[in-house]
Amino acid sequence: MKKALKFLQSRMFITVLLMLIQVIILFVFIGVLAARFSVYYFITLAVSVLIVIDISNQNMNPSFKLPWVILVMAVPVIGAPLYILFAKSKQSRRISKRFKNYRALMRSTLPNPDDPLSDLELEDPQIAKQLRYVEKTAYAPVYQNTQAVYFASGEEYFEAVKREISAAKRFVFLEYFILEDGKMFGEILDILRQKVAEGVEVRIMYDDIGTISKLPRKYYRSLEEMGFRVSVFNRMKPSLDAFLNYRDHRKILVVDGNVGFTGGINLADEYINEVERFGHWKDTGVMLKGQAVTKLTEIFLQLWHFSRGETKTDYKEYASTLFCESDGYIQPFADGPSTDDLTCELCYMGLINTAADHFYVTTPYLILDNEMTTALCHAARSGVDVRIITPHIPDKKTVMAVTRSNYRTLLMSGVRIFEYTPGFIHAKSVSMDGKVCIVGTANFDFRSLYLHFENCVLFYKSSCVADVERDFLETQEKSQEITLDEIKKKGALYALLQAVLKLFSPLM
Repeated sequence: MKKALKFLQSRMFITVLLMLIQVIILFVFIGVLAARFSVYYFITLAVSVLIVIDISNQNMNPSFKLPWVILVMAVPVIGAPLYILFAKSKQSRRISKRFKNYRALMRSTLPNPDDPLSDLELEDPQIAKQLRYVEKTAYAPVYQNTQAVYFASGEEYFEAVKREISAAKRFVFLEYFILEDGKMFGEILDILRQKVAEGVEVRIMYDDIGTISKLPRKYYRSLEEMGFRVSVFNRMKPSLDAFLNYRDHRKILVVDGNVGFTGGINLADEYINEVERFGHWKDTGVMLKGQAVTKLTEIFLQLWHFSRGETKTDYKEYASTLFCESDGYIQPFADGPSTDDLTCELCYMGLINTAADHFYVTTPYLILDNEMTTALCHAARSGVDVRIITPHIPDKKTVMAVTRSNYRTLLMSGVRIFEYTPGFIHAKSVSMDGKVCIVGTANFDFRSLYLHFENCVLFYKSSCVADVERDFLETQEKSQEITLDEIKKKGALYALLQAVLKLFSPLM
């Protein structure tokens, strides 16, 4: 009863309830119009035809177009108003304007005085082409003079974070999708409070929906009272606002501009297995030391100013001052709905198409569009060893059902799929041919690749590549391989349900 009462009083429940009331009022209003004015149905039907024509001419992925077309034509009385409300309203034009302003921030980047890609273009033109693409679309230089460390667990990551924060002299920046009171965030918070007392600048940015059920409503005020500067990204409001879809899913921690962390790990106790939610929680991260940290710092500051509606300041004072022995080519980059290109997805696809021997993926969610499915299947049919590890114990049952709906097509093409038997794998990584890997925050799903603000690090000829591949193979040993026969045994009804879920997965 206490848990139920607490949930009914929570900000999440109240916000969703108010939004649901608005949706019901909208549908009741539409229903009254349709019942009293028969001509309304024919008007919406005519409008629906025009909307379908408009959708067909939109520059969007076909996977997004199809569910909208079905919704608009199958239920025009409801589908047409919803499309106008969320896709063609002044609100969507306002979002476009905000994104345009953010792109302007992204373009003004701190230059990298060196251009290691010039040498790489002679050494390995195919890989250089992929890095050059990311450089141009995400304004992300390629760095050397940087050391990299890969963490195969949240526990290792946590210890390194505490050690590096404790040594901070000038500033610490934190950006996470989830923060939650407990051992992990509590211990980090204690160190940060000590750092503030020593005069260190500390900024904390977190996503409002990511923390809505984890933190009190005005928790940012408590943090500000501790001496931190705080930004809550895209605050949840009880209104039908399409911008609520766009979340800050990044995980970045920067110390003095010289040390940077990223990966799949948030600051909550399940990430270090201090509490058990879905079996053993498997996650990964990386630490950078040296020149490449400059880009992580810049990615943080750009979204910080965008979130607060501030004018950009000069970032030079936050640039890295540390030169380390090079650990290969390192390219931190960011992606999001504001960018001109689908940088993460196209970077993944570029590596898939370049692979000659193998391509490994770990992702908690596998919700693919047609282009990504085609790339993975084509690689497997061409003889590339394509393997994917997903969770066996899901954190969201509906999302896991959609993930499994993608198995059949991939398995038929020769892709090997494994589910992490001990629990939930939250790691987001890819590796190719033992030469290239990417570790970051972007899942293989629509939300990460189309709607969320994400960040990743690409490594070439780095020690991280071997570490990522070794960790993948060790994780595979703890995983259950999924076969096509198992999928077929589920029956026709299961296949039909999966097909429906897959069809509407872009709108989930």
